[in-house]
Amino acid sequence: MTFMEHLEELRWHLIRSAIVIVVTAIAAFIYKSIVFDILILGPSRKDFFTNEILCKAGHYLSKILPWLIDNPDLLCPNTKALNLTNYDMTGQFTTHIKISVITGLIVGFPYVVYELWKFVKPALYQHERKHSQLAIFSISFLFFTGVLFGYFVICPLSVNFLIGYNLSDAIKNQPNLASYISTVSSIVLASGVIFELPVFVYFLSKIGLVTPSFLKKYRKHSIVVILIIAAFVTPSADAFSQILVSLPLFVLYEICIGISKRVTKNREMNNS
Repeated sequence: MTFMEHLEELRWHLIRSAIVIVVTAIAAFIYKSIVFDILILGPSRKDFFTNEILCKAGHYLSKILPWLIDNPDLLCPNTKALNLTNYDMTGQFTTHIKISVITGLIVGFPYVVYELWKFVKPALYQHERKHSQLAIFSISFLFFTGVLFGYFVICPLSVNFLIGYNLSDAIKNQPNLASYISTVSSIVLASGVIFELPVFVYFLSKIGLVTPSFLKKYRKHSIVVILIIAAFVTPSADAFSQILVSLPLFVLYEICIGISKRVTKNREMNNS
């Protein structure tokens, strides 16, 4: 095809992607009770899935391991109802539109990737297609895994910690809607990006910037950093909550070492 024909082909891929995003955004706008009450405000309620599991786990552990958890309600986050405020007259409406568009982008992300893949697929060799398919699957899987981990684990604990944190009894926390949504979305997206660490390590190892020895050398440093992060987002200083947050990150780091080792070994074999 000519250059203009390629542009025309790309234009239709982008149009179909945009249609899916717009339709999904409209659906999110119509079903606002599901998007806001169930999804966005869910981590702040005590009947949220994770909050209930943690509360039950706290009561169970306090019976069998009283030396670890002496208070049965220690792991019960977000027991108090969260009342958000809105100071801007158009704040709720603009937030409604903004969240609908973001929902459309997130839900439509797999289809957008699929359309882009269809556009570049004819230009790849057979072996390149196989590697590209694996890369697209890995990137999508790790991102959504990180999003789910951030939403179901980090968000409830972080909301509980931030809402209950007081510098003085004279200061009352009254979070507004925009601040809450910004905090939750930042945590979820940051978690999704962090879970892409194996992909970054793969490409950095591919070009020789990262080696298994380098990752092993700074393993102890990574443990300290992970524990500090876990201490910030957990609702209290109990060991159970910190392990719950930090354990997946430890596993992720060990996976990165294994990936770097395999990539480095293959590169050395090809060079020899």
